[in-house]
Amino acid sequence: MLSFSLPYEDLLTFRTMFISIFLEALPFILLGVVFSALLQVFVSEQRIARMIPKNPVLGVLAACLFGILFPICECGMIPVIRRLIAKGMPVYIATVFILSGPILNPIVFFATYTAFRSRPEIWASRMGLALIIAFSIGLIIYRVVRYPPLRIRAEHLYAQENSGQGTPHSGGRTAKLTGFFNHMSQEFFEMSKYLLLGACITALIHTFVNTARLSAYGQGPLSSHFLMAGFAYVLSICSNSDAFVASSFVNVFSAGSLITFLVLGPMLDLKSTLMLLSVFKTRFVITLGALIVVLVLVFSVGLDHLLLR
Repeated sequence: MLSFSLPYEDLLTFRTMFISIFLEALPFILLGVVFSALLQVFVSEQRIARMIPKNPVLGVLAACLFGILFPICECGMIPVIRRLIAKGMPVYIATVFILSGPILNPIVFFATYTAFRSRPEIWASRMGLALIIAFSIGLIIYRVVRYPPLRIRAEHLYAQENSGQGTPHSGGRTAKLTGFFNHMSQEFFEMSKYLLLGACITALIHTFVNTARLSAYGQGPLSSHFLMAGFAYVLSICSNSDAFVASSFVNVFSAGSLITFLVLGPMLDLKSTLMLLSVFKTRFVITLGALIVVLVLVFSVGLDHLLLR
């Protein structure tokens, strides 16, 4: 009979790394869930939509800045955006919310600052690059996308959102409190499973992957960025906690490649791709994904060479 055992030192390293990453990120998950539930239940989509300027440039800029008011990670942003589109928000404005909200909001900013307190160039670059990329893609979508990108026509989506049991903003205080706690618990378990998976995979990498060999790729001018982009997409870690995972690689990967991880992941990962495909046509998702990957890599590689080395 075959038996398999791991050295005690490896198990200890894995356990320590896993618990450290999970416990560092957990408070930010909880904060994000609470604010997300408050926004979901007590703030109407119509009120937010009325705050967006009609001018495309001003509208895109306002959408970038409004991301600061949305303490929702990418896990909860796409369903919110679908409702905003159903209420009449232009798709290019909604796209900016999808890209900027999960990074620019105060929960993610504070988490990134905490994880990289000794490396201000990293947290500042993450916020600045997210703003630039979201603004650029919003204008490109406005100019290029001339077809209805939704899988379901907006008026049909609006009818679906308002049929049956009403909206979470209607009803008495008891109904709103019930909706608040239901949303909070559902989103907590939804985000926690991705955090657990990301922490587990990261701990496995640190325990069993040859760090010296990984470092050879991690300092390459291009290989480090492609490797971290792949990590960001596959790991699908919530933006409320990805900074703590990235900080565990600070001595292995270049600063610019960490920016690639921190900006690309919240904008485009495996789970958000599946969610986008459930709302938008495949053609639009491919266009959006290609724009995100190209712009993130171009800007982060440039930062790596010009400012961060």
